[in-house]
Amino acid sequence: MKTAYIVKGYRTAVGKAPKGVFRFKRTDELAAETIEYMMKELPNLDKKRIDDVIVGNAMPEGSQGLNMARLISLMGLDIVDVPGVTVNRFCSSGIETIGIATAKIQSGMADCIIAGGAESMSSVPMTGYKTELNYDVVKAGHEDYYWGMGNTAEAVANEYKVSREDQDEFAYNSHMKALRAQAEDRFQDQIVPIEVEETYVGADGKKATKKYTVTKDEGPRAGTSTAVLNKLRPVFAAGGSVTAGNSSQMSDGAAFVMVMSEEMVKELNLEPIARLVNYAAAGVPPRIMGIGPVAAVPKALKQAGLKQDDIKLIELNEAFASQSLAVIRELGLNQDIVNVNGGAIALGHP
Repeated sequence: MKTAYIVKGYRTAVGKAPKGVFRFKRTDELAAETIEYMMKELPNLDKKRIDDVIVGNAMPEGSQGLNMARLISLMGLDIVDVPGVTVNRFCSSGIETIGIATAKIQSGMADCIIAGGAESMSSVPMTGYKTELNYDVVKAGHEDYYWGMGNTAEAVANEYKVSREDQDEFAYNSHMKALRAQAEDRFQDQIVPIEVEETYVGADGKKATKKYTVTKDEGPRAGTSTAVLNKLRPVFAAGGSVTAGNSSQMSDGAAFVMVMSEEMVKELNLEPIARLVNYAAAGVPPRIMGIGPVAAVPKALKQAGLKQDDIKLIELNEAFASQSLAVIRELGLNQDIVNVNGGAIALGHP
């Protein structure tokens, strides 16, 4: 089996949706500009040697439909030779593409793949444009498949006894870690500068435009505190504990990596930055979908021949504080190594 390496990786800053810095930017534009930047950092790579562009997207419809990955390939690489495929596994769509790229290279089916994800929640609403339920599924007792994410977060909080106070403290810490990371420029070598042209109505009532460059994540809140978070009302259930403050933010952004075979890495004299050792997915009851890592992590570790103590740094989904804390407690994770630069509550999701 071949070895696959990640040799480059870049992302846009993450903007708030639906009224943030990228509200005037299309998803395909964010993705294409990220890929363009990455290609400039790989001047010796012939674009025609790229086997595929795999793009994860949670809502592949509207402006994100029609196999957006192919359009991103055309825009970002400016040649017709490289195909593209859009992948959907909701919130883990992006990392799924890296798993697919790695597996294809390991099997010998490819040597070089661009993989990542792009999403504009400013462009496509969270539930899509037209949701059609399968009522046979509901009648069969699986109505929780159609629960909103917030309802599942409440279910996790109740079932795993995650208090409102603990959720708010976790959310506060996410913001503080992200702000510290920004202050120490930990994200700067990841972020691609994106120019935005904003259109608005001027004071004279006429159309006006202004341009600005986005280089910083928009989500982290310097002014927040546990006292501020404690005052927010629950938004998904009367008497609940999940609020806008201890939930992840809706966001716009894109992130991509270049995955290559070991042979190509050596040929181009590149320095690998990472290697995907293993990737696993697992199913759990939809009503508590956020505990997915409790099933997936042991599966991934076992397949890789690793133990949990072998892992020294953990990036964990922060769709909701209730879900993150439930996973941390069930797996016995050391919080000191979890999301050290903040997570989705501060930085954005998906």
